[in-house]
Amino acid sequence: MSEKAVAERDQTARTQKVGKVVSDKMDKTVVVAVDSVRRHRLYHKRITSTNKFLAHDEKGECKPGDVVRIEETRPISKRKRWIVREVLERGVQL
Repeated sequence: MSEKAVAERDQTARTQKVGKVVSDKMDKTVVVAVDSVRRHRLYHKRITSTNKFLAHDEKGECKPGDVVRIEETRPISKRKRWIVREVLERGVQL
């Protein structure tokens, strides 16, 4: 690969999302719920939609209730295409 191609690949910003960890039942994988808010075009009411993403958590440090930043990456498994970049806020552990 040429130097230019490597530089271009490194410069492309990967998509990042912030969401809440819903489940950590799997090994090295967490389910992150990301809420997106938009306005209804006619009634102008807020519409909240939630998408769930499977994210790779190498250290297994995320617990349900944590707010995390996930980043898009290469496919790791059938449904896992995101990786946990950082834990922004710890959830309340009972």
